[in-house]
Amino acid sequence: MKAIWNGQTIAESNNTVVVENNHYFPKESVKAEYLTDSSTHTTCPWKGLASYYSLTVDGKTNPDAAWYYPDPKDAASQIKDHVAFWKGVKVEA
Repeated sequence: MKAIWNGQTIAESNNTVVVENNHYFPKESVKAEYLTDSSTHTTCPWKGLASYYSLTVDGKTNPDAAWYYPDPKDAASQIKDHVAFWKGVKVEA
């Protein structure tokens, strides 16, 4: 699977974890140079507290376009150290 935004591959992995129709990429498969920490947080009742990254590619920024669960609840333990994408990021095979 690949995550692509603004013409760049942000992440690529054969080992994504699919939860609620979202592909979670192993953190080591995500190109850190495109990520910037965000102060945004949301809560999922069964996954826990989510943190966000903004993406910056070629001078364009996509705020809060990636999220992850630094310390997921037990029911979502399979997505620890994984990152998912939205907000116009294409995830494709």
